[in-house]
Amino acid sequence: MKITFPHLGNVYIACKGFLEELGHEVVTPPICSRKTLEIGSKYSPEMMCMPFKIFIGNYIESIEKGADTILITGSCGPCRFGLYPIIQADILKRLGYDVDIIVFDAIGEGIDKLKTNVNKILNSKSSQEIYRSSKLALSLIRKTDDLSQLSNEVRAYALNKIDVDKIMNNYYLNIEQTHGAEELLKLIKNTEIDLREVPIDKNINPLKIGIIGEIYTIIEPFANLEIEKKLGDLNVLVEKSLTPTIWLEHHVLSYPFGSKHENMKHKLAEQYLKNPVGGHGRETVGSAIYYKSRGFDGVIQILPLNCMPEIVAKSILKTVEKDEDFPIMTLVVDEMTGEAGYLTRLEAFIDLINKRREKCIG
Repeated sequence: MKITFPHLGNVYIACKGFLEELGHEVVTPPICSRKTLEIGSKYSPEMMCMPFKIFIGNYIESIEKGADTILITGSCGPCRFGLYPIIQADILKRLGYDVDIIVFDAIGEGIDKLKTNVNKILNSKSSQEIYRSSKLALSLIRKTDDLSQLSNEVRAYALNKIDVDKIMNNYYLNIEQTHGAEELLKLIKNTEIDLREVPIDKNINPLKIGIIGEIYTIIEPFANLEIEKKLGDLNVLVEKSLTPTIWLEHHVLSYPFGSKHENMKHKLAEQYLKNPVGGHGRETVGSAIYYKSRGFDGVIQILPLNCMPEIVAKSILKTVEKDEDFPIMTLVVDEMTGEAGYLTRLEAFIDLINKRREKCIG
């Protein structure tokens, strides 16, 4: 069994480490690229969202590298993510790809099927081995998220932004050649040391921008055209409202009550949106208010074209922006998004916030 999975930001690093610790051969999908999106767009229904198309591209590129098994989680509710496994399995079958798709979804697949799928992955390991591998995977998720945020913080203050780019590019290049969770953790540790040695300008007073919206377009650099890097190059300190760690703590580690952090966002959103609308629409509204309360200078909502939950949130954010006197910009991404226009909008938003700050100081 040669296992692959779609790219979900840095989740692939933890997934790779966990599966290798369990003794599986892992075929890591190539880093998402224009080619990945073109392949996915070619074989996907036109009106499906961008993450769906990138997933198809991930699968096909991995299959061409030898993968014969695909892992994916399921979902439910208004978001179309719950339909991904069914439609994608049909697309791959029609294209002639003979692969086993393992879906982790207790609701859509049923508890018995979920148990069967879990047992396939656990690979007859002992409870002690499973616990050790799971603990390492959890550490990997947290450490990769921490490293990503550290790179954002260092880039905002760095005297030479290229120093940060070189360190992070080297880190991602080394991931595929590094095997097992423990070796990946060492790589992360060494990268952290390198980042902390980058010369910085302590006199910089960066703008602080929160990234809110649909989780995939927040955490996948290719999908958001590397917005964290682009903003960092403009001396902006960036923070994401959703990360794999935040999702895991809310939906898995704190199940069924949810994490205190995310429940707080639900509470903040109640005056505008009392009930969930699928995806992370409610969290998007709450996150905007949350970043305002923390003294951030503004937020940017990112969503894929036709994402219903985020379209609902987008309409509400106009009122939030007015009520809170807080700058909010929305960026919609799909396969037709041009980088030049995207960067121009980011620069204009940052200029607006800089002038707003100068006016307040003056």
